[in-house]
Amino acid sequence: MRADPGFDEFVAAHSTMLLRSAYLLTGDRGHAEDLLQTALLRTLRHWSAARQAPVEYVRRVLVNLSRDRIRLLGRRPRESPLPADPDRLSGTGVESYADRLGERRRVAQALACLPTRQRQVVVLRFFEDLSVAQTADLLGFSEGTVKSYTSRALARLRDLLAESLTEREVSHG
Repeated sequence: MRADPGFDEFVAAHSTMLLRSAYLLTGDRGHAEDLLQTALLRTLRHWSAARQAPVEYVRRVLVNLSRDRIRLLGRRPRESPLPADPDRLSGTGVESYADRLGERRRVAQALACLPTRQRQVVVLRFFEDLSVAQTADLLGFSEGTVKSYTSRALARLRDLLAESLTEREVSHG
């Protein structure tokens, strides 16, 4: 299939942002890359319709694919990540990078602990910077439901991140 130059430009301009969203929806880099690749292929197949608002089109596909993935995950054994190698992050000037990386990892892990719909709302509202109305439309919820999920999700994230910091202080001190 020969891609329209407009599609190529769209992918070049937005793939990093969309990959971040896919990662935050799935909590796993590999799954996020697969999710985005599938979403972009589906968008390419429907480019004539998607070209009017391609970012919104891909977001909707990503959300739908992440929902499908969650349903499928319930039917198979849980995957567990390999342990991180902290020795690779030692050295001069890397500590601040390691701290930032650890902070990002804690936020991603906290997001992964949220129920699916709350995680979707947080990703779309705060990482994708969508309005309440846009998020409601994309997820098929009422605006009140988006607000309610946002409130519950942020409260839970605060608790999870506070627990994470407490555990970190205990293990380092």
